[in-house]
Amino acid sequence: MHTPTTPTKLLFPAIDLRGGSVVRLTQGDYDRQTTYGDSPLDQARVFETAGSTWLHVVDLDGARSGEMEHLEQIRAICENTQLKVEVGGGVRSERAIDQLLGVGVERVIVGTAALRQWDWFTEIVQRDPYQHKVVLGLDAKDGMAAVAGWEQTTDTSAIDIAKRVNGWPLSAIVYTDIAVDGMLTGPNVQATADMAEATDVPIVASGGVGTLEHLRALRELNVQGAIIGKSLYENQFTIDQALEAFEK
Repeated sequence: MHTPTTPTKLLFPAIDLRGGSVVRLTQGDYDRQTTYGDSPLDQARVFETAGSTWLHVVDLDGARSGEMEHLEQIRAICENTQLKVEVGGGVRSERAIDQLLGVGVERVIVGTAALRQWDWFTEIVQRDPYQHKVVLGLDAKDGMAAVAGWEQTTDTSAIDIAKRVNGWPLSAIVYTDIAVDGMLTGPNVQATADMAEATDVPIVASGGVGTLEHLRALRELNVQGAIIGKSLYENQFTIDQALEAFEK
């Protein structure tokens, strides 16, 4: 019996949710939004049919409000596809983590709350129910960590935070360079490589992918995976091509 091989890298097609629709923002700017569809479940099924195993979901309304605004849409994806789903945006409490895990989410991304409530975050990721279920969302603007839907920048470098979580039972760090996000001009390969060098927590690269060559460049790094969004919605390449370039 043939056993499928596990990809050495994981591709995470992205669905960003705002007002119930599938959207993308340019450089995290809520005033620069493009809407691509009104059914997150239909979009998830497109990715699944093409062969995706993972899905990256961001609740953009939640990222601003601090509350889970799209729990039912996320539940529908988990219940009606076989995709493994990771979700971020608005996860500011243990209750929010429990809500997401309760509807079938595989792993939960904590960003703003981790940086603002470091003691809480440190304690929660060590607890049995959350070990290897929590992802640190690390967004950088000029190398400095950003919070609150990227609308505020901290005085701590993203690299320093990555070093701080070395050895922790985190599922991954999702690292986004805000300057390139949604621009399709290429990821910040050097910064991503530096991040992977700084910690033993697996890195998922996010932001800037516009071509298959960009994906191949990330594939050469010591990363767990890469997130792609706008490049798919703008038909720069197909999800099938992306999977072939990155996972195969």
